[in-house]
Amino acid sequence: MNSRVFRLHSTLELPLDDVHEFFEEIDLPVEIEDIEITRRNNTLIVKAVSAEDNISKYTPTAQLKASIAENRVYENEDGEWVEEPPEDAQPGFGSNSSSSGGDSPSWGSLAQAEEEEEPEINSKLREYACFKGDRETVLQNTALQYPMFEVLCDLARYAERGELTAIAAVDDTLEAHRIVEGEDRAATIEIVEDPREREAENTVQWRDNKFIN
Repeated sequence: MNSRVFRLHSTLELPLDDVHEFFEEIDLPVEIEDIEITRRNNTLIVKAVSAEDNISKYTPTAQLKASIAENRVYENEDGEWVEEPPEDAQPGFGSNSSSSGGDSPSWGSLAQAEEEEEPEINSKLREYACFKGDRETVLQNTALQYPMFEVLCDLARYAERGELTAIAAVDDTLEAHRIVEGEDRAATIEIVEDPREREAENTVQWRDNKFIN
């Protein structure tokens, strides 16, 4: 099978723990024997290991690249970690206070507000792997490119946030892919005029412009 990826754009974002869990459970394409995951500071590299001996050990195989960022998450009533703090943990100051003359709250209201205890919020910083960018940024190297693209599509179906769009050729047939927040969506390929040709037609010809001396 002679397949390759022509265009790809990704905005996928997953908790780093979920990425490791995904690669522990995934059924890899037959062309890929194993996956090597390496972290370099705030960069995550997921490299394909060929199942065949016809690829030299000096040939760079396809790899996925993600940046690592930290987001704060909060514990909700069900003990789950979510990205939005509970609403009852954000009390509005003065919402129950009454004013005695003008717009200023009374001293009694101020004292009552100070006595009210704000609910404690359990929070922590969670690391996220961000597979964001175009093909050369997210999916690198040519050897095993399409099998690794299939892995990326499975990762997009596993993710709850982000979108993956791509145009790939499988046995000389173009295929469109679009996965949004873990679900496959309908996608089509539209052939349009080369924008460079339109720009050339609409460009002002400065040399032949009669209004310029």
